[in-house]
Amino acid sequence: MPDTLKGVLERIVYQNEENHYTIGEFRPEGAKAITIVGAMPGAQVGETLALDGEWTQHPVHGAQFKVAKFTAELPASVHGIRKYLGSGLIPHIGPKYAERIVNKFGEDTLRIISDESGKLRQVEGIGAKRAKLIKEAWDEQTALREVMVFLQTYGVTTALCLRLIRKYGTPAKTILQNDPYRVAREVPGIGFKTADRIALNLGYANESAQRIDAGLLFALSELESEGHTAFPTSDLIDYAAKLLEVERPLVETRVPELVASEAFIELDAGGGKLLQLPLLERAEKRIAERVHAIAEAPSGLPSIQVDKAVAWAQEQAGFEFAPEQAAGVVAALRHKVSVLTGGPGTGKTTILRALVEIVKVKKARVLLAAPTGRAAQRMSESTGATAKTIHRLLEWDPSQGGFVRNEDKPLRADLVVVDETSMLDTRLAAALLQAVPEQAHLLFVGDVDQLPSVGAGNVLKDVIRFILQNKPGGCAVTRLDKIFRQGARSGIVEVSHAILHNRADPPAPATAPDQIDISTDLHFVHAPEPDRCLAAVTRLCSKLLPKWYGWADPVMDIQVLAPLHKGVAGIGNLNAELQQALNPHGRGVSIGPQRFAVGDKVIQTRNNYDLGIFNGDLGRVTAIDAESGTLAAQFDSGVVDFTRGDMLDLSPAYAISIHKSQGSEFPIVVIPLLKQHFIMLQRNLLYTGITRGRKKVFIVGDPAAYAMAVRNSESAERITGLGLRLKAMC
Repeated sequence: MPDTLKGVLERIVYQNEENHYTIGEFRPEGAKAITIVGAMPGAQVGETLALDGEWTQHPVHGAQFKVAKFTAELPASVHGIRKYLGSGLIPHIGPKYAERIVNKFGEDTLRIISDESGKLRQVEGIGAKRAKLIKEAWDEQTALREVMVFLQTYGVTTALCLRLIRKYGTPAKTILQNDPYRVAREVPGIGFKTADRIALNLGYANESAQRIDAGLLFALSELESEGHTAFPTSDLIDYAAKLLEVERPLVETRVPELVASEAFIELDAGGGKLLQLPLLERAEKRIAERVHAIAEAPSGLPSIQVDKAVAWAQEQAGFEFAPEQAAGVVAALRHKVSVLTGGPGTGKTTILRALVEIVKVKKARVLLAAPTGRAAQRMSESTGATAKTIHRLLEWDPSQGGFVRNEDKPLRADLVVVDETSMLDTRLAAALLQAVPEQAHLLFVGDVDQLPSVGAGNVLKDVIRFILQNKPGGCAVTRLDKIFRQGARSGIVEVSHAILHNRADPPAPATAPDQIDISTDLHFVHAPEPDRCLAAVTRLCSKLLPKWYGWADPVMDIQVLAPLHKGVAGIGNLNAELQQALNPHGRGVSIGPQRFAVGDKVIQTRNNYDLGIFNGDLGRVTAIDAESGTLAAQFDSGVVDFTRGDMLDLSPAYAISIHKSQGSEFPIVVIPLLKQHFIMLQRNLLYTGITRGRKKVFIVGDPAAYAMAVRNSESAERITGLGLRLKAMC
């Protein structure tokens, strides 16, 4: 028969965010403190816990109470309340204010905060504003506690529970109970399977129309997260039937209902039907319509004698353009919609600089844009003209919930140039093209051999394929293959082009980081085991690279790019090791499993239009307010202040995924590459990682993994409807 204990949780020694395994210091009523261990989701310091479990003997730490199940109550004693409030659990109440509040109200403290928060102004140092903030934080924590208790059997993390509260507020638990499938659709990270378990436990029928419809919608959303904007109807039915574990005919009968209600949009693909979500269908239609309209409209550029303009640009540059480069300039001036694609060192920058100079001397208006701040900054430096991120070019206005620039208020430009277009997903491309005036020339610049956009779609590849196959008037594609920049002296350029041509031999590997010849710009360190790879990456980043290259900031100028998140040499573990090595003493604040400290490099993982910060933006923590649990970070766009809720979208960025690095260049790039990464080892992934390095690239790992990546050119093809819609406009 299990033992039962009741007492106060004095301290949390360790807590695993994923499975809620906790090691704590617990004081039973009328007894000395003991160690308790077990899964205790939502348990907080200062709470009164009733525990069921058994005593065990740890070989090192001695007697421990292993918790099988528990219930929690808000603390009732002055000691427990002081512990509870002083733990930092409630923002705006640190140990100092916890002491003052408890001294003032004693055992009545929690009731006062909950029901009569105005009385908090009787406490020294607490004014109306702080009292209001404490009450709001208390209500949020109360709602969070209810949700966590409700969800504790479903494996939902504390961070995701907090995301639910931020989305729905105090009604979160009611919404979960009344419509769990809604939560799966609207809250990133919850997932259909979790919502489905909740629904089934609440009594929803396994074969109900509501469950099958939710499963179909979720299936198409999941496929969107893999990059697809559309999916064959038959394949989607198979996918959803497997997900739901029901017979295929049950799923098949629901598709016409979802099409009739316009939850799905059907697209005729010739040999079959594709299904799309309405938002993506509208975005693709807008792209196709705008490409057609711009291509067909008369040019707004002043009269330009193109051959003479190219000759003039060559004089300004001080050298004669190669035929491919001259052709790129000509295509952009003669065609309303053009694409310029090529790898590193092939002359894209020369063409852009020439175009900007020609258009400016003609007193025409040119706008330059790129998907990320770093790409825009690089574009500005290379052309000598101001470039903006697409979001800033389109002028996002939080008060309007959208972009200011659109069809009704277009951009003022005669030439719009968009760099790093491989990063451009369907939704952002649609917003951009809506704002491009019809008389303007539009030039897409990008490397079609890189990874496609993080968001759904394959805009650059779809547009290129459409132009090459259909040769519509007013459109042109220029492909650059010849290397001009740095020539054979650049290992980065040479190796990246060798990868594209399926040459699988890596650079000669050094047996240890210390044996590298630092005079070259691309290196391979032989470390084929995960532990050795992790150690070599950490040593390079924290010791050797800062010593070899004194100009490099070891946090912001060195970027680790990894193929996978999990594993010994995965992004999660790399960040933990590198944070400890590069910023071990920073004053920190925790949110969910993440701990951030002043000086940490961070990455934004979702678009936050209210803060003006976007998925993939990199910054550095500049300030921490431990009392409120908030932080400030410096990004390219300026300093951004993060609340606890906003911090859910921040992650450490000492190591990031190669996908997240798109559009950025870093002075020094370090790439761990192991056979354990096999699921992600693809040619375009390796190519993208290497071409992110501006000055130096270090590959650390197994030469066999390098060869595997080069040989694997069959990256998953994205299914979209854009090509069909572009063709339909011809």
